Amino acid sequence: AMAEGPPRGRTPSPGPGGAPGPPSPRAAGAAAGSAGALSPPAAASKWVRLNVGGTYFVSTRQTLCREPKSFLCRLCCQDGPELGSDKDETGAYLIDRDPTYFGPILNYLRHGKLIINKELAEEGVLEEAEFYNIASLVRLVKERIRDNENRTSQGPVKHVYRVLQCQEEELTQMVSTMSDGWKFEQLISIGSSYNYGNEDQAEFLCVVSRELNNSTNGIVKEPSEKAKILQERGSRM
Repeated sequence: AMAEGPPRGRTPSPGPGGAPGPPSPRAAGAAAGSAGALSPPAAASKWVRLNVGGTYFVSTRQTLCREPKSFLCRLCCQDGPELGSDKDETGAYLIDRDPTYFGPILNYLRHGKLIINKELAEEGVLEEAEFYNIASLVRLVKERIRDNENRTSQGPVKHVYRVLQCQEEELTQMVSTMSDGWKFEQLISIGSSYNYGNEDQAEFLCVVSRELNNSTNGIVKEPSEKAKILQERGSRM
């Protein structure tokens, strides 16, 4: 009877000098696959998990490093973190800050726009922007706060009224001169019983108004020439 040889594919054929030959392509592919399963995928390293005051946020390193001098960039920069930080059991960076105001901070790094919900105070966002050392966001929030204060200090709109007396032949000219901030309110006919000028000409009282909030810090601008003419005519009363 013939002797049975070794099972095919189990023992590699010896190479020159009795050394085992190179592995088959199928064996090499299996070895590469097992090694790749042990190493983390490259895409997972670009995502960062943050635990801000007990609330989790997920973002990319590119977003968090958009401001090179910010706290978040120094915390998780790709070349090696500059700041030491504890991590929780899930591997998220622990940040002891209010998560309510972290949303506007993260969204600003994502798209460069300042968006604050109505229930959030600008002062709270400013406090977090200063803590995370995002200089451009600090400037935007301060401008928003300053604009809100200016609108509040102006208060309700105020008006000044003038009563102008004119004859019938002056009425058309009077109305045409009210284009420089003056608004027509009322026209009252007083007839010609005052014997002012030509008795055949009827006389009118023209009531006009103007808003006072057309200048900064509540200071009324110097009236124009048209407005001065209206005021001089009104002084005749």
